[in-house]
Amino acid sequence: MDIALDLGTANARLRINDSENAIDQPSVIAYNKDNNEILAVGEEAYAMLGKTSAKINVVFPLEGGVIAESGLVEELVNIFMAEVCTSRVVMPRVVACIPGEITEVEKRAIVGAISSFGVRRILLIETAKAAAFGSGRDIMTPHGTMIVDMGAGTIDIAVMSLGGMSVSKTIKTAGNAMDEEIIKYVRRKHGLIIGKAMARSCKEAIASVCDPDENATFRLKGRDSLRGLPRAMVINAVDISEAISDISNTILNAVVDVLEDTPPELLGDIQMDGIMLTGGLAQLSGMKQLLENETGITVHIARDPADCVVAGCFKATRFIEEAESQRANLNPLMTVY
Repeated sequence: MDIALDLGTANARLRINDSENAIDQPSVIAYNKDNNEILAVGEEAYAMLGKTSAKINVVFPLEGGVIAESGLVEELVNIFMAEVCTSRVVMPRVVACIPGEITEVEKRAIVGAISSFGVRRILLIETAKAAAFGSGRDIMTPHGTMIVDMGAGTIDIAVMSLGGMSVSKTIKTAGNAMDEEIIKYVRRKHGLIIGKAMARSCKEAIASVCDPDENATFRLKGRDSLRGLPRAMVINAVDISEAISDISNTILNAVVDVLEDTPPELLGDIQMDGIMLTGGLAQLSGMKQLLENETGITVHIARDPADCVVAGCFKATRFIEEAESQRANLNPLMTVY
């Protein structure tokens, strides 16, 4: 049995076939602080966010695409893997994605969390490569392909050819950073304290990084920063665009930096094929238009962009035998554990 695993900062996705996800849940875990008992994971834990008693802690154990709390990530992986591996007679092989710029220690932490379940093999693939496979791009030929995978914890940008990276860059100012900026902006400008879930809902509803709609509004509910009492207010898309402008400019500058470092031959291929956007943040209003306006290159948004990475991980399982035997030089998979 082969399992594709996208252990993302905001969502964890597992796939065991080429058509749909077996697991697609928030990467959240709730536990009792007194005895460390796990109370809930995934959607059930996310529903508790900001609504728990003092004894219960609800956390995202991954930050910036890497493990922040290893014990909790092991619990999260074990619970999700147990749901898809109903039989332990045959130990599964797992292809998991990792950010492009990751240390050996961070890499081994991810391997350790997955191996705690008991698997036969763990193979790693860079997020951008997996996103390329999942979006339908062929990176195994001598032809340049540019992918911008936009997640909650990281933005992975890469130009690829012949199964490898020519130029790549990873930044950790992504979807979660936008949520934090919205929280800060609303408190600073309107004196309203809101939570992460409210900020995320607002971003998904009306946020735009290019030409925001002045008529688009969202009702925020939170606590008045001066009186400490409940308060609600209506905010428009222009305010939210202002709040996230620094983050969107950081993403744009990173894409431009990668293009400037790309060899001319590959740049010609990218000019012809365009830039492919994947990841949940790719669906943010105006992102495609912003990149096209500044780079002059056509930008495409992948079909089902949030699922591209896990779909690509599953497609990469066809390279497992080659990676285990080290028969192929142009193998997109990394070290076998």
